Amino acid sequence: MHPSSRILWTVGVVITLISAVWQRWTGPTYPVRGTVSLGGTEIRLRLDRSQGGPGDQPVTVVVADRSVTGQVTWRPYPSTEGWQTLPMRRASDTLGASLPHQPPAGKLEYQVRLTRGAETAVFPARPAVTRFKGDVAPAILVPHVLTMFLGMLWSTRTGLAALFGDDVRRLTLITVLLLGVGGFVLGPAVQKQAFGEWWTGIPYGYDLTDNKTLIAGAAWLWAAWRVWRNPSARGSVVAASLVTLAVFAIPHSLWGSELKR
Repeated sequence: MHPSSRILWTVGVVITLISAVWQRWTGPTYPVRGTVSLGGTEIRLRLDRSQGGPGDQPVTVVVADRSVTGQVTWRPYPSTEGWQTLPMRRASDTLGASLPHQPPAGKLEYQVRLTRGAETAVFPARPAVTRFKGDVAPAILVPHVLTMFLGMLWSTRTGLAALFGDDVRRLTLITVLLLGVGGFVLGPAVQKQAFGEWWTGIPYGYDLTDNKTLIAGAAWLWAAWRVWRNPSARGSVVAASLVTLAVFAIPHSLWGSELKR
C-alpha cells in the first residue's frame, strides 16, 4: 500500500527534526551543563562553548549562597602553556568572569572552580573548549539555516518517494537547489564572516562541516544526473538521501575551523 503524500511529508519532517536536534545537542559548540554540590546544595552550571562578536566571553554561575566564591582557570587550546586564573566577582546571586577575546577560530579551554569553606568543586571534570568567531549578519545566517534545514527535509522526502516508486525528478531538482544555495552559496558567506575563510574543506582543509556539505552535494548531483537520464533509476536517489542523513548525523561543527597557534 502506497502511503499518502501527507504521511510521507510528516515522516520526512520528523526525521529531519530529529537529525537537526541530534546535530545540535552532540556538537562541540553546545553548552556544557551539569551540577556540583557544595554545603549540601546543588549548583547548576552552564558553560558556553562558542562566542561570537568582538567582546570577551562571559562565564557566569548563579549561586545564592554568598559564602561560595569562584574562579575560572583557562589557557589557549591546543596548548601546553600554563593555566591562568581569573577571579569570579559577585553581583547579587551571580558569580561572573570573562574569558579574553580571541581572533576568529581561536579556542580556549577552561574550568570553573567553586569554593565554600574547605569544600571545592571543579566543573567540568574535563575542561570545556570554547571557540571564538566573528559576527555573522542575520541576513546571511537565517537564510543559510533555513535553506539547509529545507534541503535536509527535501532530501529525506525525496528518498521516501523513491522508495515507493514515485517520479522523483522534480523533488530531486528542488533538493539540489536547496543544498546548493544553503551549502555552497550561503554556507561560505557564513564561514567568511565567522572565521575569515570562504571554504576550509577539501582541497584546502579538513573542516568537517564543509566536507559534509561537499559529500551530500556530490551525492545529489550524481543522483540528479542518474534519474534525469533514467527516471526509473531511483536507487541513486535513495542512496543520496541515505548519504545525506549519514553525513548530517555527524555532530555540527566537529573538526571545525581552528586558529593555528
